[in-house]
Amino acid sequence: MLIFPNCKINLGLNIIRKRTDGYHDLETVFYPLPVTDALEIITAEKTTAQTGIVFSSSGLNIDGNTESNLCVKAYRMLKKDFPDLPSIKMHLHKAIPMGAGLGGGSADAAFTLMLVNNKFNLNLSTNQLINYALQLGSDCPFFIINKPCFATGRGEILEAISLDLSAYKIVIVNPGIHINTSWAFNQIKPAQPNISIKEIIKQPIINWKDQLQNDFEKSVLAHYPELQQLKEQLYASGALYAAMSGSGSTFYGIFEKTVGVNIRNFSAGYFVKIME
Repeated sequence: MLIFPNCKINLGLNIIRKRTDGYHDLETVFYPLPVTDALEIITAEKTTAQTGIVFSSSGLNIDGNTESNLCVKAYRMLKKDFPDLPSIKMHLHKAIPMGAGLGGGSADAAFTLMLVNNKFNLNLSTNQLINYALQLGSDCPFFIINKPCFATGRGEILEAISLDLSAYKIVIVNPGIHINTSWAFNQIKPAQPNISIKEIIKQPIINWKDQLQNDFEKSVLAHYPELQQLKEQLYASGALYAAMSGSGSTFYGIFEKTVGVNIRNFSAGYFVKIME
C-alpha cells in the first residue's frame, strides 16, 4: 500500500510564552501543500523481519539511524498496542527538504500511523490517531487532519478553519540552510500579539505583508542575510505575501495566478517548487 505524505507551511507564527515544561505556547496557521514524499508498506516474511520492520529509503539522504526515524517509531508505537500486527517492509522516498520548516518528518510519521491503521484494519478513530501522533511530535497531529488549521498550545491544539488559497499560485524555495530549532527559539522574547493570526488571515492577502509575521524571521534573517535576499526576491518577483515557514529556512510566496515566476530568478541549487 502506497501513500504520499505532504508538507505544510506556516501562515504567521507567534511565540507567546515559555511553558514550565520547557515547550513554548504559540499560534500559527498550518496550511497543507502538495509537495510530497512517498511511503510504501508491504507485509514481510517474519524470517526477513525479525525486529518487526525492515526500513529502507531513497531520495534525499536521511540523517540518523533507523531506530530514530519517526516512521519506524510510529510503527513500533502501534505494534506495542497491537502485538498481532504483522512484520512489514517500509520504504520512504524522501523529496520534502528536511529541517526546513515544512514538517516533512512529522508528515511521514502521521501518514505511517494512518497507513498502518488502514492496511491492517485497526479501526482507530481520528482522535485516537491524533493522540498517537502527538507522542511523535507537536505538529504531527496536524497531518492527521491535513486541512487548514489554526494551531495553539505547542501546535497540537487544532481548529479547522475556512481558508482556500487555490485561486493563487504558491512558490516555495528552500536554500538548503539548516536552522537549529533550539537556537531559533532562544533568540525570541515571547510576547502576546496585538492581533491574533486567526483574525489577520480573514483580511485580503494584500494586507498580510504589514500584519502577518513569523517571530523567527527577525533573528534568523539577521544571522543569514541570504535569507533576507530570498524574501526580497519573492517580493521582487511579484508576491502578494512572502514569509518564512516555521523556523526556516524555507520561504514561500503567494502570487496572483497571472504572475509568471521564473525559477531562474533564484540561486542554482535551491529547491524551488511552483504550485499553480
